[in-house]
Amino acid sequence: GLIFYDTKVTVMNRVLNATVQRTADHAAPEITLDPLEIVGGEIRSSENSYFCQAARQLGCVPSSQLCVKLASGGDPTYAFNIRFTGEEVHGTSGSFRHFLWQVCKELQSSSLSLLLLCPSSAVNKNKGKYLLTPSPITYAEEQLLHFFGQLLGIAIRADVPLPLDLLPSFWKTLVGEPLDPDVDLQEADILTYNYVKKFENISDETELEALCAEIASQHLATESPDCPNKPCCKFTYLSLTGEEVELCPRGRHIPVGWENKDVYAAAIRSLRMRELQTPECMTAVRAGLGSIIPLQLLTTLTPLEMELRTCGLPYINLEFLKAHTMYQVGLMETDQHIEFFWSALEMFTQEELCKFIKFACNQERIPFTCPCKDGGPDTAHVPPYPMKIAPPDGAAGT
Repeated sequence: GLIFYDTKVTVMNRVLNATVQRTADHAAPEITLDPLEIVGGEIRSSENSYFCQAARQLGCVPSSQLCVKLASGGDPTYAFNIRFTGEEVHGTSGSFRHFLWQVCKELQSSSLSLLLLCPSSAVNKNKGKYLLTPSPITYAEEQLLHFFGQLLGIAIRADVPLPLDLLPSFWKTLVGEPLDPDVDLQEADILTYNYVKKFENISDETELEALCAEIASQHLATESPDCPNKPCCKFTYLSLTGEEVELCPRGRHIPVGWENKDVYAAAIRSLRMRELQTPECMTAVRAGLGSIIPLQLLTTLTPLEMELRTCGLPYINLEFLKAHTMYQVGLMETDQHIEFFWSALEMFTQEELCKFIKFACNQERIPFTCPCKDGGPDTAHVPPYPMKIAPPDGAAGT
């Protein structure tokens, strides 16, 4: 945390350019996607999603082929080229960026099960934020998580921010920082956090009885074996994926009482912390990321910086965009229609601004720092910088 973000990025970029493995004389790997598989935005099965179509085809491409130099100049070198069946697309930039945008939409939808909406969003906290689905993974899922990690690295090399909304706990685990059992639990699952706190803060047995009765009324508890009418909780809890799990061996048969209530609360907390860390899933993601960028780089980045470098900022700063706009021959910033243009954009909501950026350059987010500030002739043209506004093509009239 003692080094400026810009300094870290400069070092990171140098390392990334020094670890390029695909040189100019190697043709880029090419994948073919069938847009008809996802017509109307409804994906009939996850195998047809762009994510799975791409994972299948890139599975047999050596990862060294995906390690390209950082984006610079007119049309950057991308990790792979994309051909859409039955479509004519000029250049490689637009289709590559559209692919990353579409894949992020798929990852944050019900069609793929790699990410899970965080439970806190049910009560309007961290709405729309996701975490890795915690579950024992099959070989196929491990391959998909590996590809997900590769995509994070590919986006960093391409300087195309991914519109992913992941919880801070994801980025913490990715860069190897320990989770905070209070803060991270509250961020991810505030209902469980409050539930655990209730058990931790009980001061006498009557309060415990009242709490068990309250939980029983929500069908979470069963009757005590000693006194049939007295409700009690057992050593079980719902996992993030909704299955009832035993918190200790034979937990279904162990009632929660005054002596062991703290053990019960601690067991729930550690269940959730294990689920947030998902070591098996995270190992696969890190392995994928490590095949594209050196993992040692992550040791200098804070979780927030890693998120900024991978996903950019989730909002569009108009002043920033204005500062990085070029006006082509014959146009001035003071022209009336240019002023109209900016005042129209100022009326846009953030959602509309993202749609405008998507329309203009096929990605929803813009990178957090602008490469053109380095002043090199080839750094000034990394899309979407600078935005160019040109006069109409030879048409007469207003």
